[in-house]
Amino acid sequence: MGTLGFWRLAQADPEWIAAVDPDGTEHRAGDLLARSNRLVHGLRELGLQPGDGICGLVPNGADGLVLYLAALQAGWYYTPINWHLTGPEIGYIVSDSEAKAYFVHPRFLQEGVRGAEAIEPHRRFLLGDGKQDGFRPAAELTDGQPDTAPPDRTAGATMHYTSGTTGRPKGVRRTLSGLDPDDGAELMTFLLGLFGITAGPPNAHLVTSPSYHTAVTQFGGSALHMGHTLVYMDKWDAEDTLRLCERYRVTNSHLVPTHFKRLLALPEPTRAGYDLSSLKWMIHAAAPCPVPVKWAMFEWWGDCIYEYYAATEGGGTLATPEGWKSHPGTVGSAWPISELLIADDQGEPVPTGSPGTIYMKMMGVPFEYKGDPAKTAANRLKDYFTVGDIGYLDEDGFLFLCDRKADMIISGGTNIYPAEIENELMVHPKVADVAVFGIPDDDWGEQIKAVVEPAPGIAPGPELAAELIASLEGRLARMKWPKSVDFIAEMPREPNGKLLKRKLRAPYWEGHDRAI
Repeated sequence: MGTLGFWRLAQADPEWIAAVDPDGTEHRAGDLLARSNRLVHGLRELGLQPGDGICGLVPNGADGLVLYLAALQAGWYYTPINWHLTGPEIGYIVSDSEAKAYFVHPRFLQEGVRGAEAIEPHRRFLLGDGKQDGFRPAAELTDGQPDTAPPDRTAGATMHYTSGTTGRPKGVRRTLSGLDPDDGAELMTFLLGLFGITAGPPNAHLVTSPSYHTAVTQFGGSALHMGHTLVYMDKWDAEDTLRLCERYRVTNSHLVPTHFKRLLALPEPTRAGYDLSSLKWMIHAAAPCPVPVKWAMFEWWGDCIYEYYAATEGGGTLATPEGWKSHPGTVGSAWPISELLIADDQGEPVPTGSPGTIYMKMMGVPFEYKGDPAKTAANRLKDYFTVGDIGYLDEDGFLFLCDRKADMIISGGTNIYPAEIENELMVHPKVADVAVFGIPDDDWGEQIKAVVEPAPGIAPGPELAAELIASLEGRLARMKWPKSVDFIAEMPREPNGKLLKRKLRAPYWEGHDRAI
């Protein structure tokens, strides 16, 4: 131990450009170090202790990075909040995470203010120079604080919220290690080491997606702790990706298959117009990538495309370019510190090539769903856990996905849980019954479809569909809204009341080669 970790690297080379904001503003490592140190001193004066939590409703860029770096050196849990959420959804996370400080960027103030009711006014902070009733300027915390390293540093962690199948998201919380923050950060870089990623400049990591996603924070944070420059995108754009890769000589990034589809759709002259020779480790995950799409990316970018399958809870697989090319369609084989088990509904292992529920385990750090021991236990099989996906292992130990957890919708790489949407639509007086599921979408992988049984005497039709969708305003993030509503006279249910959702989904997936 002893060569990696942001705080060590920043002291050794304060001039290293550690981050570039979406507007092109460059941040020296020494400045980010000083900002994160001042924030720790200020929050400790507010009474924060190791094990406490802070929340940030912030866009991609240095502001969120400073919150992350402060928490990770003071032994706190940092929860970045999805900025598409509505006030009540934000407030739930602030309250459930037991945050002792809540930071809001001016851009997300409208819903951020609504979410602030979950925390006392003296613990709410507005970033930037603006003013807002009921919030303190974040500068109040840091003005006059020393730039020097705080005493008694200890490793903190991120606590991301993962959408719950029952509608309410759950915080995935790991026990704090008690390590020195740089040593803890160095351990984190093991993940990037699996892909063969090397430390130090002149590496640059392109942050293509919102930092509230677990993988985005994990990969970006690990790259930073290896001495890479983080180049942040605000809103993903295909040509912008190529421009930034050329401009900052990007070596690695984290993408989803939707990105590949958009990149391949660019006109040939545009695709050929950028120098992408710096690319070495372009990693993707979050949804199955159609085999032809991935072959096309290999032809264009060469053998720099890596894939993995994993979950917020830990454990996973890795497909190298060679591994994938010899087993097209695979999501890879198990990490050295991870094990896979494919089991039937009774929890018994199934033979090679037979589909079953995918269970994983990762040596080392156990996790729990915060405040939900029942959910933690329900997803376990001995010391393995599952997110409910279905797949099989071939004779070489490569994993193939067959179907996502029956109900989960993956749109543009984001997991969307129908139960949450169904719960909101069910309360509408004109709805007798409702089912929500994903149907094929060439751009996004899946789009959200609602099938509604209208209440007695209510006429189905476009007006009703529009009314139902509009009723979600302010209650559910727009990315969770159904794209369309179909009507049905009677919902197919078993005598025990179980909805036969597959029966509803099947017609929409006819002619498609996979039901994901």
